[in-house]
Amino acid sequence: MTTQQERHLHLQVNRKLSYCLQLAQDYFQCEFPRPAVSYQLRGVKAGVAYLREWEIRLNPVLLLENQQTFIDQVVPHELAHLVVYQLFGRVPPHGKEWKMVMTEVFGVPADTKHQFAVQSVQGKTYPYRCACQIHYLSIRRHNKVLRDGVEYFCKQCKTRLRFEKVETRDTKFKKS
Repeated sequence: MTTQQERHLHLQVNRKLSYCLQLAQDYFQCEFPRPAVSYQLRGVKAGVAYLREWEIRLNPVLLLENQQTFIDQVVPHELAHLVVYQLFGRVPPHGKEWKMVMTEVFGVPADTKHQFAVQSVQGKTYPYRCACQIHYLSIRRHNKVLRDGVEYFCKQCKTRLRFEKVETRDTKFKKS
């Protein structure tokens, strides 16, 4: 990303943040401090709100690849978490309070997950099978299974995920 392009996107993020902050202040008739914004988030998450630090961390690669949609959806999504935390304390992250802020205050659909392509930011994955499908676990989760004995379960069929060993040319013809 060029410095000029980066500056332009950061400016757009800040404009959206200011706009949404003003909407929240007008709606709730109270002041909200401006959160710090960082562009250091990696991996497949588009954004994360750090409640106690009053900070929003954004994924710069996903921002660059999905500029307008990212700004229109991810910035309000993360700010809504901070607004809800200040007003209601610890409540479910995508609960009724968060949904209300998203839809009634910001006028944005209360989507809990983004639909961005993640191939450019996704690390190596490992296939795991349940009774109904194949899941792909990140290297971090795969290592937790191997090192710590952590178990993961399918949300649909509720069965334990089992590592699906992929037969490569090296393992297929390996002599014992």
